[in-house]
Amino acid sequence: MQAILNFCEQTGFYQFFQGDNWKCAIMIVVAVVLLFLGIVKKFEPLLLVPIAVGMLVTNLPGAEMYHEILFAGGHVHWDLFGGAPITAEFIAEMQAAGVSEAVLSGVAVGQTVSVGLIDVLYLGIKLGIYPCLIFMGVGAMTDFGPLIANPKSLLLGAAAQLGIFMTYVGCRLLGFTGAEASSVGIIGGADGPTAIFVTAMLAPALLGPIAVSAYSYMALVPVIQPPIMKALTTKEERQIVMKPLREVSKKEKIIFPIVVTIFVALLVPSAAPLIACLMFGNLAKECGVLDRLSKTMQNELMNIVTIFLGVSVGATATGATFLSPKTLMIMGMGIVAFGFGTAGGVLLAKFMNLFLKEKINPLIGSAGVSAVPMAARVSQKVGQEANPGNFLLMHAMGPNVAGVIGSAIAAGVLISLFG
Repeated sequence: MQAILNFCEQTGFYQFFQGDNWKCAIMIVVAVVLLFLGIVKKFEPLLLVPIAVGMLVTNLPGAEMYHEILFAGGHVHWDLFGGAPITAEFIAEMQAAGVSEAVLSGVAVGQTVSVGLIDVLYLGIKLGIYPCLIFMGVGAMTDFGPLIANPKSLLLGAAAQLGIFMTYVGCRLLGFTGAEASSVGIIGGADGPTAIFVTAMLAPALLGPIAVSAYSYMALVPVIQPPIMKALTTKEERQIVMKPLREVSKKEKIIFPIVVTIFVALLVPSAAPLIACLMFGNLAKECGVLDRLSKTMQNELMNIVTIFLGVSVGATATGATFLSPKTLMIMGMGIVAFGFGTAGGVLLAKFMNLFLKEKINPLIGSAGVSAVPMAARVSQKVGQEANPGNFLLMHAMGPNVAGVIGSAIAAGVLISLFG
């Protein structure tokens, strides 16, 4: 009889009713909602579904697939990975570093940690590997031709980073630390891998809420952006027809990633890993002699890393850390970030039109947020609503890909300041 009771006490069903494990039940419901949004509503399914699966399995009591203590305090504790027991000195050090009691309450002096699957996968995020590999795949799928043909669009991509810095200011006013505010602000770049890269370095405790917020709002770009775009432009401005872009030579497309890598790495060394991977992927695509590598980056590598990245990020969203007032503030500031990012690009385009003979359709400025190519498609759709004969997609791709570069540079600046 005692053996049966012991077995029952070891089940997850029993553990749901112990301590704060009721939070795990809520997180499982959240995971199911995300699965619904990804599968049924098709909101960024390639990442939202893996994130939801990671969230689901990490909140199953007793599964022990992810241990927050291994990464407590923002560092990888390699000694614990190697089987070293937890000491009183270690716990005191983590308390001094501000690690929450919810994390520390799950361990005891003398205890060893049985490393789980997701613990190992999470190293790819903590060490900055997955976001860089994702950028390599993005580079291999991106055509920088529209940006090269119209260098002015680089300014629109830069202006759209306004959302990052305005959100940073807002978060500081709400009581976030500089590192936390930087991590939340990067949501405004509409670039999931960059948000994960920055957060893993600056505020790993917020990785789950920030990743879910970033990818959720990226999926909602077609809903969030149009009202802002229409509010800031007149019908006449939305009807502006832009001349076709010039043809960009192969030589220009090969030189571009090399020059950008050198310039950005010297300007903001902290952004070098992201930019170098992005441009290497693009160089592989454009040079014409690395077709096999380019296809691998676009397909097999991108798909495998997406699975690991999504599951690992979702696993950080445990009930103890995700269910807090900060999560609600992060979700709210995410909307602010996207709003200011969209407005920044549109308003700069309107300002530039005061001095340009060949007018820019301000709608392409909204594509400066780096949700590629979704934001460019939104510019095209809103433009055609005003003028069915207008074709803005390729013009909008210039600011769109410039936004990818801009968000990486902004990330490097924030890491340099608070890393």
